[in-house]
Amino acid sequence: MNAVLFGKKAIVTGGSRGIGFAIAKLFVEQGADVEIWGINAEGGKQAAEELSKLGRSATFAKVDVGDNHSVKDAVQNFISVHGNIDILVNNAGITRDNLLMRMSEEEWSSVINTNLNSLYYVCSSVIRSMIKARSGSIINISSVVGLMGSPGQTNYAAAKAGIIGFSRALAKEVAARNIRVNCIAPGCIDTDMTKVLNDNLKTEWLKNVPMGRMGLPEEIANVALFLASPLSSYITSQVLSVDGGMTH
Repeated sequence: MNAVLFGKKAIVTGGSRGIGFAIAKLFVEQGADVEIWGINAEGGKQAAEELSKLGRSATFAKVDVGDNHSVKDAVQNFISVHGNIDILVNNAGITRDNLLMRMSEEEWSSVINTNLNSLYYVCSSVIRSMIKARSGSIINISSVVGLMGSPGQTNYAAAKAGIIGFSRALAKEVAARNIRVNCIAPGCIDTDMTKVLNDNLKTEWLKNVPMGRMGLPEEIANVALFLASPLSSYITSQVLSVDGGMTH
């Protein structure tokens, strides 16, 4: 199979592990030059070194997506090296779960800032390059929690639902410039974030999944590749749920 992203330049936030790493890895395998962003320099550099063995440029940049200045500097540095940005995957995210009556303002604001405000910071910096090139694909990672809600996650649900509204609005703003903006809403995926859940909670969660199992990061990456590639050239402003039928 031909490399469907050959020569494309991509940024994947939160790309050093889990879903982000799986996406970055598949993009590199499909011919893209990828920069992964994160705040853990050691883990990010190790991930980039592993990706670089696949034959394309793979680098790490220490970026706090919740800090607008950090984002702007990173985007400028990327463009100075690569010339343009073809693909952006906004994947970075955190959880600070608690019942609303016990949730602190810090737990609320930190999730909203990292998971939602970051889209404004990153997209507003990246979009100028894409508009100039009259081409680009932006893929924002939401969640089934943003579609369904989940007790103890009002902050996370609000942020992930906000990502969907943000993406649909931006898609309509830039569609005439040949820039596509779409969302992926993963269900229960086997990552470090879900490994901390106890077995009883996982069992209860999986009762709502018709396919009866957790998804794999690679299964999210496959959808991201589709949305990043010319195979989805007439798709924008959409939310693709990858959840084993959970939100059927």
